[in-house]
Amino acid sequence: MAESAIGSVLGNVSTLAVQETTFLCGVTLEVGFLKDELRRLKSYLKSADAKRRSGDELVATWVSQIRDAAYEAENAIEAADYMEKRNRLKKGFMGAISRYARLPSDLVTLHTIGAEIQRVKRKVGEIFDSANRLKINLDTSDVEKVHIEDEHPQDYVTMHQNFQDIDLVGFGDEYKEIVGKLVDKDDITLSVVSIVAMGGAGKTTLARKVYASSSIKQHFEAVSWVTVSQKFKGIDLLKDIMKQIIGGTDESIAKMNEYEVGKEIHDFLLQKRYLIVLDDVWETDTWDQINKRVKAFPDATNGSRVLLTTRKEDVANHVQMPTYVHHLKKLDEEKSWELFSCKALPSYKRSVMRDVDEFEKLGRKLAKKCDGLPLALAVLGGYLSKNLNAQIWSNILSDWPSTKNGQIMRDILARSYKDLPNHYLRACFLYLAAFPEDFIIYVPDLIQLWIAESFIPHTPKHILEVTARNYVTELAQRSLVQVVGRSTAHGWIERIRIHDILHDWCIEEARHDGFLDAINKTAGQAGASSSSSDNLIYYRFSFQTLSDEILPATSNIRSLLGFKLKSVSLPKLIFLRVLCIEDSTLKDFSSVIGGCIHIRLLRLANCGLVAFPSSIGKLLYLQTIDLRSTFLSSVVPDSLWDIPTLRHVYLSCQRKFSPPPPARSVQLQLKEIQSFAFHLGHAGTDFRCHDMMIFLGQMNQLTNFALWMYPNIPAEVLNIFANMAHLVDISLVKFDVLDRLPAEFPQSVRRLVLYAEVIKQDPMPILEKLPCLVVLHLGGYKGQTMCCSSQGFSRLQELKLDRFSTEVWRMEEGTMPKLFHLELWRWEKMRKLPKVLLHLPSLGHLELIYMPRISEDDITRKELWQKGCELEIRG
Repeated sequence: MAESAIGSVLGNVSTLAVQETTFLCGVTLEVGFLKDELRRLKSYLKSADAKRRSGDELVATWVSQIRDAAYEAENAIEAADYMEKRNRLKKGFMGAISRYARLPSDLVTLHTIGAEIQRVKRKVGEIFDSANRLKINLDTSDVEKVHIEDEHPQDYVTMHQNFQDIDLVGFGDEYKEIVGKLVDKDDITLSVVSIVAMGGAGKTTLARKVYASSSIKQHFEAVSWVTVSQKFKGIDLLKDIMKQIIGGTDESIAKMNEYEVGKEIHDFLLQKRYLIVLDDVWETDTWDQINKRVKAFPDATNGSRVLLTTRKEDVANHVQMPTYVHHLKKLDEEKSWELFSCKALPSYKRSVMRDVDEFEKLGRKLAKKCDGLPLALAVLGGYLSKNLNAQIWSNILSDWPSTKNGQIMRDILARSYKDLPNHYLRACFLYLAAFPEDFIIYVPDLIQLWIAESFIPHTPKHILEVTARNYVTELAQRSLVQVVGRSTAHGWIERIRIHDILHDWCIEEARHDGFLDAINKTAGQAGASSSSSDNLIYYRFSFQTLSDEILPATSNIRSLLGFKLKSVSLPKLIFLRVLCIEDSTLKDFSSVIGGCIHIRLLRLANCGLVAFPSSIGKLLYLQTIDLRSTFLSSVVPDSLWDIPTLRHVYLSCQRKFSPPPPARSVQLQLKEIQSFAFHLGHAGTDFRCHDMMIFLGQMNQLTNFALWMYPNIPAEVLNIFANMAHLVDISLVKFDVLDRLPAEFPQSVRRLVLYAEVIKQDPMPILEKLPCLVVLHLGGYKGQTMCCSSQGFSRLQELKLDRFSTEVWRMEEGTMPKLFHLELWRWEKMRKLPKVLLHLPSLGHLELIYMPRISEDDITRKELWQKGCELEIRG
């Protein structure tokens, strides 16, 4: 990925602020020269890549040298930019004194930077000489597009409507059969249903559709899904199951041994009809390992089930209990064509094509070549949908490899990967190798990672986040990622995963290119030696399930991602750009992070307690700081708010939070922050509410705002919204008493979550006027009546109402015309559902949770069910 390296470096360097001051004049001229040389090197890379992929080791080494030189150039350029940026932050008389005091050390640093730039220049010159010797030609073709243009505006809408139905193509009968086996009321003994098929045949896809069905939700009282794969520990699987069915804090579960966890699960499930899904089981002894210390899954003779997917029939037959083995057949010729055509020739493209018959003729032959494997059909179809050229289709057919199964998939993947529109998108796809197998990736977090890595190009008139979301959609349309869920409020893809076959391919390709090395101790990998080539230098590492050691990363590392690390220490990482650690415990974090002056993204998710150094304000390039489910054991340093690049802030504080005083707040770099989420464990009696309101009020560019406070959020928080015209997502949990809601909610808000102990006045007359509101979660209204007018909630699609005292809900006809999903929680006084629910034209799903007075004979409930509304009753 040398082309990606140079592209990202050029994009980043172009945004740096090195100015031609007397102090930095010579360095600035050298920076301009280096940028020109890197652009010239980039033009050689297409020719070099073809030679490298043909197996030319000398060219492969040359390409890796380009990548190394690009990163070394960026490090030197950014060091100069850092000095200039740091000096500009200090203003006035005290700033001048500070700059004067640092002048001697700055001159030494500047000399070092100059020497480093000269070294990189010599290295680049040697690379050009090598290009001539290796006969690598200058590529003079047009520069590839860096922004994916949406040639068909309806592409993304069509996919949004149909992707779930496409997943079930060819599996409709088998879906019904498996659901029937699981909910069979005549079979009351604990039994196993196993789905057996080769990789890529659709086992997991089918199992997920079964797991998410309304029949399963209504039949079973407790459900859990765990992915076993080749890399698992019995204790980890049990803890995962326990979190899903029982809950509990990560700290408390982490302290339990295997017997204790198994016993807790056993005792809980003994009182429930349950379904446990064990996905992607590889070994026959998996069941034995899970039940080694205690029988975790009891037979309460109530019809509980285990659903198991595996590639091996002996695994399915090894379980010592009644087992139904379902052999998932490959798709026949007609079903193969049905799935392939959904991907390659969707209806909106057929309508503008002149020669559909020719494409259908070629497409049927290509679909047949995929040997009935849904994954191969989907990926090939996604690729060809972007290449609606009959000659291309014909060439693929004539060049089709003679080998079958795994090699077919690899050839299709390689072709689809190479066809991605630009090197930025190829880098974004390979980056998915950094996540664990079957990991559900939250797209907004992924986008922040891509931006921090400079994988999203800066192009005129295009917002980085919008371009990145288009990249996600492009990968989904090509079936290179699987869509797990969409944002109701926004409509865009919100959660994705990557199929394990594609994930394995990404890991291999990322290692082969020197792009990223993924190290997993449960897979027997001891460290960087697992890489495919000893002479490659890796700048990105992903670590999984390491414990009690210093992470074995080199000093020049740019990105470090970690998952389920236990008591690990970070090495010195002076060039680090990205640090993303999840479900882990870190040692000596505070002493390391203060020296990472190049860092763009710092994410510690579910990592216990950490402390920030007071020097956090020196991280002048930091864009995202994310401590969701990780609590600060120290106070938040005021210097954090001085960082000029800060855009996304997610903080959890265990101790009291002291906002900067008003005079300081107005001087801070708060106006550029776009996302602010704050979880305060205890506000304390001396909490300065007035200062907090002034502090928050400075963030007038916010689009996402979330606040959780114990014991309660001050009601004054609602007053800050009058100054926040750009807010689209608000989450407030929880207030004590609200007499009424303010009328100053931003008109742009699309999602509103608001909980209080008591809301006295009917909130609907205010909220129903919000023109963009799509999702509303509301809790705590204590009035007896509630009214929704005929023109209200014109765009609302999802409504969740919790702990209402309402007995009468009046709804005028015409209200909520687009409402699809309605949840009512803990309405203890409501005796019957309002009949006007029958007049909501789009209502398709109703959940009643802990609603003891709504009986099965409720007329409205019966009529909704007869109309086809999906009902889910819990509690």
